[in-house]
Amino acid sequence: MGIVSNGMNFQKKQKEDFDLNLTPLIDVVFLLLIFFMVTTTFDKETQLKIELPQAAGAQKQVKKMLEISIDAKGRFFVNQHEVVNSGLETIKKAIKQAAGDNKKPSLLISADGQATHQSVITILDAASQLGFVNITFAANEPQPKK
Repeated sequence: MGIVSNGMNFQKKQKEDFDLNLTPLIDVVFLLLIFFMVTTTFDKETQLKIELPQAAGAQKQVKKMLEISIDAKGRFFVNQHEVVNSGLETIKKAIKQAAGDNKKPSLLISADGQATHQSVITILDAASQLGFVNITFAANEPQPKK
């Protein structure tokens, strides 16, 4: 007697290999990385380090001012842009360019406590020659004594 087959096929089905494609996930991670790098903002204080002297009567000004900064090394900055050299004519040109159409801008002088007196006088001289008279000095309030 032989084996009789009634037409049923009981062969094992081969399992399909499961393949996870990580390429789209990696692409999304890189796009997020680029997005966060582009949208990161940097703090203004990290650009120019100035330690202001102290004054008890320091007040905060709300309106837009033309900021002139002098660091401890005697370098001049007009609205956070460094002036090429410390010559009076160069400083006057930089202030006039930053002022634009405003003929009587308010000037805020932020001089480092270690800046020379001559550098502050140079800024005052340039401002007076340009006819700017509304000048304010930036200072920190003194710390209360314990």
